[in-house]
Amino acid sequence: MSHKHNIEAVDRTLRDILRIKDRRSAERTFGGLTVVFGGDFRQTLPVVPKGTRNQILNASIKKSYIWEHIIVLKLTQNMRLRRSMAESASEYEEISAFSSWILQIGDGINSNVFGESTIKIPSELCIQPIHDPISDVVKSTYPDLSTCYSDYKYLVERAILAPHHEAVSAINSQVLLEFPGEPRCYLSSDSIEVDPGQPNIMESDYSTEFLNSLKVGNFPDHELKLKIGCPAILLKNLDQSIGLVNGTRLVVTKMGSWFIEVQILTGTSIGERVFLPRLKLSERYKSLHFTLVRRQYPIALSFAMTINKSQGQTLHHVGLYLHKQVFCHGQLYVALSRVTRKAGIKIYSCNTDGEHTLSMQNVVYKEILD
Repeated sequence: MSHKHNIEAVDRTLRDILRIKDRRSAERTFGGLTVVFGGDFRQTLPVVPKGTRNQILNASIKKSYIWEHIIVLKLTQNMRLRRSMAESASEYEEISAFSSWILQIGDGINSNVFGESTIKIPSELCIQPIHDPISDVVKSTYPDLSTCYSDYKYLVERAILAPHHEAVSAINSQVLLEFPGEPRCYLSSDSIEVDPGQPNIMESDYSTEFLNSLKVGNFPDHELKLKIGCPAILLKNLDQSIGLVNGTRLVVTKMGSWFIEVQILTGTSIGERVFLPRLKLSERYKSLHFTLVRRQYPIALSFAMTINKSQGQTLHHVGLYLHKQVFCHGQLYVALSRVTRKAGIKIYSCNTDGEHTLSMQNVVYKEILD
């Protein structure tokens, strides 16, 4: 979900542009234009780094001056779980029950005063422990990987989801080891830009190894390991006209010294092949008073991805890996609602001691749903 400041910036920009033609536009929301928003407040809210509950809620459009000008229209049909696609009465009932269960999780039914609750996982959705947790969820989500790895449809319709980047990185590394082919490693070039007004901080204060170790959500790692045919996800908007936007899923087709060729698997340009260059990307570290500048390819492996990153994706097979439980509003709802049918999701959940459990935690900020 977009931060309210982004939406307010669009409002001010449109007022400023349209007032040239009509001065009254400066006093009208979005300069008098009709703007259509789409969203679900059960899903994850704007990301506020190290933000408190109140700070996250305050970042929502509901806390913006714009909200009072918005007319809310509610949609009722779950387009991923369409009852009309049921081939029998029993299948219709299953889809209806699963859809209702997801809505109850999104609404925080039976949660405590803080919006937290423990959800029992239906037995048919549980991944039973056999080997180690990562191996179990990988085998459940990617069966027959050694024979199906070249089937792009097989790759694009499934993913493992987890709340934390550490788990996602560990899963991607393990699946890449099992994926046929020779790996190639691309290393980034990292530097910093010191914030103005910080004369006591110099780039030499931070070692290259420290800068390389920094990991940020939605930002490529220093070390990017790939193989031909492996699935990846785009981390930045590059060219909307051909569907190269944040979240587009890709498959690696060539790995050169100065470029990576990928084939687009989702969006408006499925099947198109494009070349990706290294880009200079930046991420500000407020606590360290500098901006990290990383020159790297703007992609990441997508055998697994964070729950937040999966928002907007439609998948046929999801392995939900809860070695650590969800920690913020809407994450469990987003993870469970990625699939097109109940049989498409399997869950591996652990308690605080790292032991397999048949329950999972849910977090809902009910204030945002009022």
